[in-house]
Amino acid sequence: MSNAIIQTVDLHKQFQDTPVLTGLDLQINAGQVVGLLGTNGSGKTTLIKCLLGLIRATSGMSSVFGQNSWDLDASAKSRLGYVSQDCVLLPWMTVKALTEYTGAFYARWDQKYVNTLLKEWKLNETQRVGALSTGQRQKLSVILALGHHPELLILDEPVASLDPVARRQFLQSLIEFTEQEENTILFSTHITSDLERVTSHVAFLDNGKLGFFGELDSLIHHVKRIRITAEHDLPQNLNLPGTLRSEIDGKHALIAVKEFDAVLLESLSNELQATTTVEDLNLEEIFLELSGVSSRTEAEAIQ
Repeated sequence: MSNAIIQTVDLHKQFQDTPVLTGLDLQINAGQVVGLLGTNGSGKTTLIKCLLGLIRATSGMSSVFGQNSWDLDASAKSRLGYVSQDCVLLPWMTVKALTEYTGAFYARWDQKYVNTLLKEWKLNETQRVGALSTGQRQKLSVILALGHHPELLILDEPVASLDPVARRQFLQSLIEFTEQEENTILFSTHITSDLERVTSHVAFLDNGKLGFFGELDSLIHHVKRIRITAEHDLPQNLNLPGTLRSEIDGKHALIAVKEFDAVLLESLSNELQATTTVEDLNLEEIFLELSGVSSRTEAEAIQ
């Protein structure tokens, strides 16, 4: 029996004449914490809305908990937690009243846990929601999504308006949430350092398709930047498998690859009579290489 919590097969979504998702195949299993990456316009928010049944896919299949996303029943929805980019909340309610109102929709609502988060995140229970800052509303949205201990938590840029201290509090709460309950999380953000702290897997969207999906450790192990210095001018094509970027200037080369092979690199070094240096990359650098927008800066100069 499959333990897939989220699954899409050949998923397409088009807005008028503009294709956004163009045949997306994705499977996220129970217990995985998945960071969703992609450039602006790559389809991250569209994917999330299709998964939640907020918009209807043009074609293909999308399911959550084994149910068609467009037809999720009340039981499935009660197992979901969702934080959108917009943070649309009822402005006339107090913070405490809104948590209690939200809790009325969930059989498993944990008001004690919610009150603890309100205190830890320094939100005044008696303040009206409409008077909260953007960052405070974002904090409250996250708390409302966690209050019923969802089996699946979907976060779409949940910390964009939070200061560094609040972001750290949020991430710590997220780590504790996953450690205690081993639930599934899909986390979309442009702050790659946050993903490195909490995710087990990374999904990279590229032009509406899945460009990469796998364990974060595996991605970091396989995507490398290689600097080559030879005694003679190098050929213009070194034919390294999985080359993402290749900059060759005479005796010097800077190569980014997604299928690093130490044995193959040693063989190439001997063949070219060259010295090589392999650089580990953080997730932000990997994202830039995979997306093809990594630019040549002074720090990355070939020589």
